[in-house]
Amino acid sequence: MKELVEFIVRELVEDKDAVKVEIEEGEEETIVRVKVADADMGRVIGKNGKVASSIRTIVKAMAGSNRRKTFVKFGE
Repeated sequence: MKELVEFIVRELVEDKDAVKVEIEEGEEETIVRVKVADADMGRVIGKNGKVASSIRTIVKAMAGSNRRKTFVKFGE
């Protein structure tokens, strides 16, 4: 999952070296944290959050078989 999110985000941004994806797994949930350069944050979020929503949909589809709550957080 980490590799796919990292690939998608790297294709969206200009500063590819600043992309960091971390996965935190708790007992009942998984949090995917995506960090990019401040100048690229708008590209990752997208107009009205549509790009971010699409990334979240892909991650939730991948995690659906695990029956765990999965969240994607950007820039935190």
